[in-house]
Amino acid sequence: MSKTYADLAIQAAIAGQLCYCKFLSANDTGKTGGHQAGIYIAKPSIKILFAVPGKKGENKDKWVKVKWQNDFVTNTRFIYYGKGTRNEYRITNFGKSFPFLMPEYTGALFVLIKEDEETYQAFFLNSDEEIESFLSAFMISPTETNCLIDKEKILPEKRTELAIQEFINGLSDDFPTSDVMSVAARNICDKIYNHSEYIYTNPDKKIIEWINMEYSIFRALEYTRYSDFISRGFSNVDEFVNVANKVLNRRKSRAGRSLEHHLAAIFDGNNITYSSQAVTEGNKKPDFLFPSKEAYYDIHFPTEALVTLAAKTTCKDRWRQILNEADRLKGAPKYLCTLQQGISGAQMDEMMVENVILVVPDPYISLYPSDRQSRIWSIARFVRYIKELEGK
Repeated sequence: MSKTYADLAIQAAIAGQLCYCKFLSANDTGKTGGHQAGIYIAKPSIKILFAVPGKKGENKDKWVKVKWQNDFVTNTRFIYYGKGTRNEYRITNFGKSFPFLMPEYTGALFVLIKEDEETYQAFFLNSDEEIESFLSAFMISPTETNCLIDKEKILPEKRTELAIQEFINGLSDDFPTSDVMSVAARNICDKIYNHSEYIYTNPDKKIIEWINMEYSIFRALEYTRYSDFISRGFSNVDEFVNVANKVLNRRKSRAGRSLEHHLAAIFDGNNITYSSQAVTEGNKKPDFLFPSKEAYYDIHFPTEALVTLAAKTTCKDRWRQILNEADRLKGAPKYLCTLQQGISGAQMDEMMVENVILVVPDPYISLYPSDRQSRIWSIARFVRYIKELEGK
C-alpha cells in the first residue's frame, strides 16, 4: 500500500525537530503578478529557520538542503530581509523549473520539517483529501495554520497507522511468524501509548491492548498482501476457495498463539519463572508450567507449589482438553486463560466440577453470569498468586 504525500509529511513531522505549515498565498505562488520573493514565513515561527531572530536594519541568511515531496533535493536559502522598509522572513532559491510555486498551487498546504540545522523536508499538499488528512492527524483546524505544529497533539490512531505501516514495509517475509507479530504489537503499543507500567499495575488492560494491536497489524498486513490480488478477481471458484482457505487457516493459527505470546510477556515483565510448552506425561504440553519443568519432575518439590495454565482464545468446547495435561496435578485446580466473552452458567458449573478456574481479562468478567463471576480470576489476580507462590 503506497503512502500518500500526507502520510509522508506526517511521518516526517513526527520524526523531525520542528514542523511548520501554512496555506500558500497568491503572493507565494506568483498569482498576483508581483515580484516573487519566495515563501513567506510568519514571525512567530522563525525558529524553524533561524535559532536567533534577525535584526532590523540587517539582512541575514543561511543555505540548507531541502528534500521536496520525498523526491528531489535543492540548495535553498532562508533569508531575513531587515533593511529598508522590509521586515520579513522568506524561503528562496528553489532552482530552475521548480514545479510547485505556480498559480495552480495557490491554497495548497505547505509543510516544512526541520531535521537538523542543515537539513529539511518539505511537502505541498494540493488536494482536499491530503490537506484534511494532515490537519486532522495533528488536530489542527484550517484557521490554526501559519504556525509551528505541536507534534504531541497527533492522534494516537494516526501514530498507530504509521507505525503499523512502517513495520509492514520493513518485513522481508510475506507473513512473519506469530512471535514476531506479537513482539511488534507490544513494541508499537509501548511506542504509541507509553503504558509499559501496565504490565505490573494493570496486566488485564495491557493484554487486551496488545491483542487488539496485533489484530490491527494482521488486518493491515492482509490488506497489503492480498488487496491487489483480490481486486483483480479470480479465474475460477477453486482459486477463490484456495486463497480463502489459506487466509482463514493463517488467521486461526495466529490467533491460537497470540494469547500465549502476550501472557509470556506479562509473566516475563513480572519476573515470574515458568516453562512454556513443557512436556509432561504422555507427551502432553501444558501451555505454561510454574515454576518450571525441572520442578515438576523433582519429586521433592512440593506439589502444592506447582501450577499449570492453559491459554485458549475461546473455550466453550475446548476447555476439556486441559483436564489431563499434568498427572501430578490431577487433584489440583486447573487454570484456563481465555478471551471468551461469556459462557453459560451450565458450562461454568461443569468447569467447577472439574476444578477448572477461568482466568479472564478483568473487563470481560462482567459478561459472564452474574451469580458465577466470583469464581473467575482476573489476570492480575493470577499474576499475584504465582508471584506469592514463587516468593516474589
